[in-house]
Amino acid sequence: MPAPHVSFEFFPPRSVEASFRLHETVKALAPLKPEFVSVTYGAGGTTRRLTHEAVSAIHRTTDLRVAAHLTCVDATRDETLEIARTYAAEGVTDIVALRGDPPKGASRFEPHPEGFTDTCELISALRDSGDFTIRVGAYPDRHPEATSDLADVEWLKRKIDAGAHEAITQFFFEAETFFRFRDACEKAGIDAPILPGILPIEHWGNTKRFAQRCGAKVPDWLDEAFALAERDGREELLAIAVATELCSELVEGGAGHLHFYTLNKPHLTHDICHALGVVQHASLQDVA
Repeated sequence: MPAPHVSFEFFPPRSVEASFRLHETVKALAPLKPEFVSVTYGAGGTTRRLTHEAVSAIHRTTDLRVAAHLTCVDATRDETLEIARTYAAEGVTDIVALRGDPPKGASRFEPHPEGFTDTCELISALRDSGDFTIRVGAYPDRHPEATSDLADVEWLKRKIDAGAHEAITQFFFEAETFFRFRDACEKAGIDAPILPGILPIEHWGNTKRFAQRCGAKVPDWLDEAFALAERDGREELLAIAVATELCSELVEGGAGHLHFYTLNKPHLTHDICHALGVVQHASLQDVA
């Protein structure tokens, strides 16, 4: 089985300690030569400045291709596009375009009166600038706001038609979930690459709660397996085994590129990539 291409997601630090953690995460994973790395945006645009600073630092101090998350939340069209133009001027030409989660305390997304009403409008504006490679989100399990499973496929089709180049899925726990979604997308005429999103399970309780919030289905067998592993102190071994098996099934099924949600904790992602045959290159020096 050939080793897959990989990419990694980081989130921007909110403290000095978190800055060191991001530094160490980048330093640990950069030698795996990812196709790109991305930096997230907080709910409601709460980390807009921090995201920009993290993206700029990684771009400036490494040879990694870095993608900046950009959302439609709590900003005018001009403000959002000015952020994009600033990235382009710095040489950052990869954007992950998202609608974004509602701000804290809000039950649903409400567009800014002068902002983009949905992701498709944002994608179209970024496409018209001609400056960016645009990636978008996709949902192999039903998005909490979707009216049907087919609605997630239809939304992805709209985003690709608006100008997106690739999609990255929400995490999931079984390969069949991804294959079923990929087949539905192909049937709908979506021919853009769809990268499966992988979340290494560092803490099962937190992961399960996160999955329930974002609509990812939790299989009973996995819940039972972690209940047993926690009693025996084997959670990390199980996490690596489960993720490695999932990734192997995805690669065998034709997914040649895997996107890892690292949570700025590199060791599980690194060990899983190693098990998949992703070769480590020379260490990255002087990462800021």
